[in-house]
Amino acid sequence: MSYKFTSKEVSPTRADVYTRITNEIIAAIEKGAGECRAPWHHDGSAVFRPANIASGKAYRGANVLALWAAGETHGYDSGLWGTYRQWAERGAQVRKSEKSSLVVFWKTSGGDAGEQDGAGEQEQPQKRRFFARGYSVFNVAQVDGYEPEPQPILDESERHAHADAFIGNLDIAIHNDGESAYYRPSTDSVHLPPFADFRDAPSYYGVAIHELGHATGAKARLDRDLSGRFGSRAYAAEEMCVEMAAGFVLADLGIAHHPRPDHAAYISSWLDVLKDDPRAIFTAASKAQAIADWMHQKQSAESSRLDVKLAS
Repeated sequence: MSYKFTSKEVSPTRADVYTRITNEIIAAIEKGAGECRAPWHHDGSAVFRPANIASGKAYRGANVLALWAAGETHGYDSGLWGTYRQWAERGAQVRKSEKSSLVVFWKTSGGDAGEQDGAGEQEQPQKRRFFARGYSVFNVAQVDGYEPEPQPILDESERHAHADAFIGNLDIAIHNDGESAYYRPSTDSVHLPPFADFRDAPSYYGVAIHELGHATGAKARLDRDLSGRFGSRAYAAEEMCVEMAAGFVLADLGIAHHPRPDHAAYISSWLDVLKDDPRAIFTAASKAQAIADWMHQKQSAESSRLDVKLAS
């Protein structure tokens, strides 16, 4: 749900921030319900990695979902965003008729104060208070006078090898031994159909990252338990978390993330969770970002271990 820009920065209440972003994501999911699509499904291109024009940093958590939803709704073909002021500082002008989209940053009071990207509701120390602050941002497609720098293109010949290396660094057992995909907690292993059984390579990687996302919930990893937050809907919330995480990671790897065949069964349950609780998307997005962060951290950890072995 976008709204018209005014001359002042937007400072909606926390409840308003939750509701605005949640409603936009719900609208995007409902728009794609016929194809079982959600905002975290994408074609893997760089335009689906939302980033800020001023800092160059990628958005995180619920902000990724909000900007994916806005891009889907308005047909933007770029993932570059900024505030009115940030575009003006670069000699660009937001067109008068354009409407902004909302992102949220978490501001602290007390302790280590500062602003953080909107990854969602985090478990924070008691002495520090966190509150949400909304910002109006515009896509590069909404401005005049800006010439984007050429983006590097991931070589097709390296893409799948890169993904295989990424998955291998997670150090989670994978067995390509059946007709269905699932994570088995009792053996801490992911089971997938053989690679040749998938309709294309992106489908294989999408399913693999999804199931590996479930594996991150093990006690020895992220120890994820959603029952306290979502009660009887914990299963639907877990599926939503790992699907969003898969979308985040596959976007980083430059691989398309298409709907799985079983998404139709989940769409209605996801919508029920979001409509009943405007804060749910922030919690789910925070958990999804934690999954993606853990997977990326394993890459550097594995590389460091390899360097030690080579040196010895």
